[in-house]
Amino acid sequence: MPVNDEIAAYADELTAIRRDLHEHPELGFEEVRTSGIVAEKLKSWGIEVTTGIGKTGVVGVLKGTRPGRTIGLRADMDALPIHEETNLPYASKTPGVMHACGHDAHTTMLLGAAKYLSEHRDFAGTVVFIFQPAEEGLGGARAMIADGLFDRFPCDEIYGMHNAPHQSPDVVGIKKGKAMAGSDFFDIKITGRGSHGARPEGSRDPIVIATNLVQQIQSIVSRNVPPTKPAVISVTKLNAGAAYNVIPETATLGGTIRFFHPEVGELISERIRALCDGIAKGYGVGVQVDIRNVFDVLENDPALADAVIRAAAPVVGEAKTEMTDELVMGSEDFADMLRIVPGAYCTVGHGGDVQLHNPAFFIDDAMLPVGSNIYANLVIDRGAAA
Repeated sequence: MPVNDEIAAYADELTAIRRDLHEHPELGFEEVRTSGIVAEKLKSWGIEVTTGIGKTGVVGVLKGTRPGRTIGLRADMDALPIHEETNLPYASKTPGVMHACGHDAHTTMLLGAAKYLSEHRDFAGTVVFIFQPAEEGLGGARAMIADGLFDRFPCDEIYGMHNAPHQSPDVVGIKKGKAMAGSDFFDIKITGRGSHGARPEGSRDPIVIATNLVQQIQSIVSRNVPPTKPAVISVTKLNAGAAYNVIPETATLGGTIRFFHPEVGELISERIRALCDGIAKGYGVGVQVDIRNVFDVLENDPALADAVIRAAAPVVGEAKTEMTDELVMGSEDFADMLRIVPGAYCTVGHGGDVQLHNPAFFIDDAMLPVGSNIYANLVIDRGAAA
């Protein structure tokens, strides 16, 4: 079933916006150019704009012609510290920074919805367009909330979406209830004793200790967490040394914890701290541990998940809407907004075949009007809901 003809007619404009954003990516809390473009577009369409929320966040407010509910729509704007390897004509011009998660598309889809709704204000209620900075583990949602997002712009419901290269084009998927994992990040610093590489007996080798600790960490989930409660620990960083003939003084490692039950996250953190304490005493070294919560568990309101499917069906067809039972171990800081305002978060498939956070990742621009149309439908349908 076709996208609304008027939104379909925006395709070239949306593609141009998305490719411009892709060509000029900005990291979290540095989205000055991006937020400026967003604010300029919203203002040009007669939408009330507030900038600087959560540092670089932008909020637009548009009232319909009839009273009704206030619907929040959120898109993220930040890029990743990845060097692009797509060789696209509009590839990133910023070395080491790339839109490898598709936030350029998310921002563009929400702009498309804003343009359409600004031209068709005969809907009930109010829509709040939320353009969020720093989703990639830097706490952008929490920064906007701390800056009074929902006190200044109260919402009855809120919705978000993410591109999905693992889904067929235009397939819209959503899970009721718990859908995406909560996440903690951890950093560990081991301070031993450096020595000449030819005299290891004079050292307290932090590399040996760090590799030992990595192995011990791998046993936490398998021997402490019930198999009925999914959890993952991944050590993703291990750094030490700079010379072939020097045993270094320090080693650092870091990684992520994923969970769906807060008590499981707390248990894993406790076990990491206990292992580090044992390592410190056993080897006679210093061990510093920093574990911090970064993402809450994302939970979709069941009734509002149904609302997303109803809004998507006229756009992609009922056969391409999926109510899934699959838990996703990835995390998303839209979860922080859902803890305050009921809502739902869906995925939209596209023609790209490279996974997220990959230097060769690319977006199929054909998805842009699809996402814009779903957002617009949600405002029209939910704003008038009793």
